[in-house]
Amino acid sequence: MRRAIAVVATAALLALAGCATDEPTATPSSTASQAAGSGTGEQSKFFVQADYDNELALLDATPTGPAGKPWEQVLNPKMVETAKFKKSGPYKVCFSNAGLNNPWRQVGFKTMQAEVATHRSQIKEFVHVDAEGKDQKQIADINDLLGKGCHALIVSPNTTATLTPAVEAACQKGLPVIVFDRGVDTTCPVTFINPIGGYGFGHVAAEFVSQKMKPGGKVLALRILPGVDVLETRWSAAKVAFDKAGVDVVGVEFTDGDPAKTKKIVGDYIQRYGTIDGVWMDAGAVAVAAVEAFLDAGKPVPPINGEDQLDFLKLWKEKKLTAIAPTYPTYQWRTPIIAALKVLGGEQVSSPWKLPQPTITEDNLDGYVDADMPPLHYAMCGCTDLPGYPQRWK
Repeated sequence: MRRAIAVVATAALLALAGCATDEPTATPSSTASQAAGSGTGEQSKFFVQADYDNELALLDATPTGPAGKPWEQVLNPKMVETAKFKKSGPYKVCFSNAGLNNPWRQVGFKTMQAEVATHRSQIKEFVHVDAEGKDQKQIADINDLLGKGCHALIVSPNTTATLTPAVEAACQKGLPVIVFDRGVDTTCPVTFINPIGGYGFGHVAAEFVSQKMKPGGKVLALRILPGVDVLETRWSAAKVAFDKAGVDVVGVEFTDGDPAKTKKIVGDYIQRYGTIDGVWMDAGAVAVAAVEAFLDAGKPVPPINGEDQLDFLKLWKEKKLTAIAPTYPTYQWRTPIIAALKVLGGEQVSSPWKLPQPTITEDNLDGYVDADMPPLHYAMCGCTDLPGYPQRWK
């Protein structure tokens, strides 16, 4: 699944979960949101039944690869030859990055830098260029890197369609290109690396909320923004689960990924309905704000999902929440470096390279809560064995 961005409003909001957004108002009557009490509405144009079925099947698939190293594992591998890219090292590896404009990407890049440090004998130079969430800058960055003597090019695209020609141009130069996190509309890269995807995330969260709340209860769905495929597919899968469970989705609201707006939205719904029985979120960055809205109102926190950001995990444990955290693991930032070295060594790699996408539950929560790490750190960094841990991530 590819993180295509069909609606881009501002570069600053592209930062949120690698996203873009319109500017909605933070009230239940917002025209940018679904009207209160109108249910789940029409299915998203991003919904593809075959992709949905495949991702849900991958949730139960057994990965191949070394135990305890999910960043090296792959689900349903489809190996491709890379002998034509084989060359002697050490190598110059170049990385065109969509941005470093949110905590998830910052944690991920620190993890990537540490992975590079473990391969000093093979990587003589690592060049990183930050596109700052701007398509045109990333296109210029890639074009510039093509003249810098890179042996391999890693790309995390800012948007899918707009960056596709630049990636194709790199492929046409005979350069091995490795794409990760978000995809492009071409098969020319050697591989595309990412976890299972949005359908898996949305399904896991919605099924949990549905099962833990009372039958037919009221659900508030909180979304960051419209038009981003990884977020649209999360909501698409949640819609399927909620429709099947027969819950009452009283509102679908866009939060901008802003904590203050999130608290205002949740507070408005509490005032309107008195009781909210479940909260579903397409991204967990503002999960703490949603929880705080219930606490501020003196209401019990209903079943809710977040992600593996530590502020949420710590609050979950402290308040004994009924919660779950599907993830989009930052350990995926290790994999492109590993893949680049395999390709330059002429080894086969899987294309696509689908990584495991673990879920944090009440049963394994304690294993991910780290009181010594900052609140915006992501527990699924896969970084505890890397040079500089934990200082590099603080």
